[in-house]
Amino acid sequence: MAIDLKFRRDALRKLTTHIGCYALCDLNEVPIYVGQSIDGIRSRVNRHLTSARSDIIANRQIDVWEIAWVWAWPVAEKAEINNLETALFHKYNQQSTLMNGKIPPPLSSPFEPPEPVEKIQVMTDAEIREKLDPALRLPRQVEHYSQIVGHFLAVKNSRQIAGAMQAHFERLQKYHRDLLGLAVDIDGDS
Repeated sequence: MAIDLKFRRDALRKLTTHIGCYALCDLNEVPIYVGQSIDGIRSRVNRHLTSARSDIIANRQIDVWEIAWVWAWPVAEKAEINNLETALFHKYNQQSTLMNGKIPPPLSSPFEPPEPVEKIQVMTDAEIREKLDPALRLPRQVEHYSQIVGHFLAVKNSRQIAGAMQAHFERLQKYHRDLLGLAVDIDGDS
């Protein structure tokens, strides 16, 4: 199934234009990337989802095929952004390794970040259901993992790329287990 670009464009129009932080979430609504924007969350997320980011590293870190949700935390002051992004990173990275690559140091005075102000679904329900199929999801993850490994080996051997590789590898293992679980269910084995 192709991405319903009209649905995505219409959904993104609902996203705040304020500065702040955002999380790109996968088909299961699990954050896989946390970022910040000082030029408006909507424009920054649009660049992610159209692969129009200026740096090749960011374009390889995230597979937009997986992005079904965007969460947003607008802020009033630019000074709030770095601490909020750090708190969000450390909260969500504990749950599932993020693809950010760069790990911000913990805050000297950590705080529990608030719930997102906005949760925008950027993929149709039908597309999410189809893409959740392990027979589609695992091959896609293998392909993306292969691309990021190739980039690491041929272009840039860095800690940032290695961190993104680790996050993709952990997801690949999960999707592999999901596919094997599907095989067990089909065979009727326990």
